Amino acid sequence: MQSIFEVQTGICSNVDEVERDLRHMVGVAEDIARRCGCLLFASGIHPFAQPAKQKVTENDRYLRIMHELQHVGRQFISQGLHVHVGMSDRETAVKVCDVIQAYLPLLLALSTSSPYFTGVDTGFHSYRTKLFEVFPLAGIAEYLGDWQSYEQMVSTLLEAGIIHDTCDLWWDVRPSPYFGTIEIRICDMPSFFPDIIALTALIQALAVYVSEQDFPRQRINPQVLRHNKWQASRHGLKGKFNDPFFHFSDGQKSMEESVLLILDTLEPVMQRMGSTGWADRIRHILDHGTSTDRQRQLVREQGSMKDMVARLQGEFWA
Repeated sequence: MQSIFEVQTGICSNVDEVERDLRHMVGVAEDIARRCGCLLFASGIHPFAQPAKQKVTENDRYLRIMHELQHVGRQFISQGLHVHVGMSDRETAVKVCDVIQAYLPLLLALSTSSPYFTGVDTGFHSYRTKLFEVFPLAGIAEYLGDWQSYEQMVSTLLEAGIIHDTCDLWWDVRPSPYFGTIEIRICDMPSFFPDIIALTALIQALAVYVSEQDFPRQRINPQVLRHNKWQASRHGLKGKFNDPFFHFSDGQKSMEESVLLILDTLEPVMQRMGSTGWADRIRHILDHGTSTDRQRQLVREQGSMKDMVARLQGEFWA
């Protein structure tokens, strides 16, 4: 959509470089928007825009996708935080994708920022998640097993004309053969800059940890995956989480409890990565809530979604 502005970093060797890169690029984007009489607002969904008024960017791929998706696609006035983490080799990339998807709902719960759609409170912490799952080939990733199986699956889909390239696999996590990374795509777009960096640090540490640990290589019960993701999108950090590997906890706990357990486990990894300080910001999210909580609070206090957007945009760098 022409109303959506995407910012990409260059290749960064650590989280500090990500912070510097994004701080500069978003600052430039804000200056340009201001000169055009526009306001940049970070969230998972534009809270009150109307789908019928949106315009598609003049790009062959986007036009092809929108022609196929029709009314379903026009609803998707939404943004997400995508994080690429470099992998040492192809088999490691597949392993991390297969295992890390079990813990993606925790990342979603920490990033929720899309309670409103077309001016209505949807009751969800991340309504963007539910919109996205309507799309073909979107949502929970396939179990891959090994790189050869991934290549065979992609070849089958290409030959059948189901996809044009691997970018059409809109999974919550996917290998990215073009970059030698895995790409974590489940998060809403956080409304606060420190939350963006903290989530990036947490994602990097989790991916590194999974790559180094001996997790069982098995297909996770899809009902468990769907349950955990529903809990995160519907209830946010108050939702329930079942660890399918029983690696960080035994049985069902809240998203908040599970995040704290993972933080404790990942602390040595974050020390190695030089990102330990960002663990405190994750705890800040647990204590103060996500953008969804803040949006609802501001709407209750001010009554106007436009006022809420202006107020929240003013808090972006805080």
